[in-house]
Amino acid sequence: MLRWFRVVAVAEACSWAGLLVGMFFKYVVATGELGVKIFGPIHGALFVLYAVGVILAAREAGWSRGAVVLGLACAVPPFTSLWFERRMAARTAAAQPA
Repeated sequence: MLRWFRVVAVAEACSWAGLLVGMFFKYVVATGELGVKIFGPIHGALFVLYAVGVILAAREAGWSRGAVVLGLACAVPPFTSLWFERRMAARTAAAQPA
């Protein structure tokens, strides 16, 4: 489950990048909204998968409620899902016996 969570966290961050690029071209360059039409739904689906992933990974790894709330909050600012995933992977690895 933790490996799946890592994949979803990285995919969610990549979809953020695509959506931000699409928004740049839509609102700054004003060349069209194709990027937003493509990456908007993709990012929305990955956002939901990330939230589900946080909850499932928390159950498997025994994260605290605070960690779950932080993980869910990290879905909102761009690219913080990567930071959260790395943080929790490091904590999980440190908690396992050598």
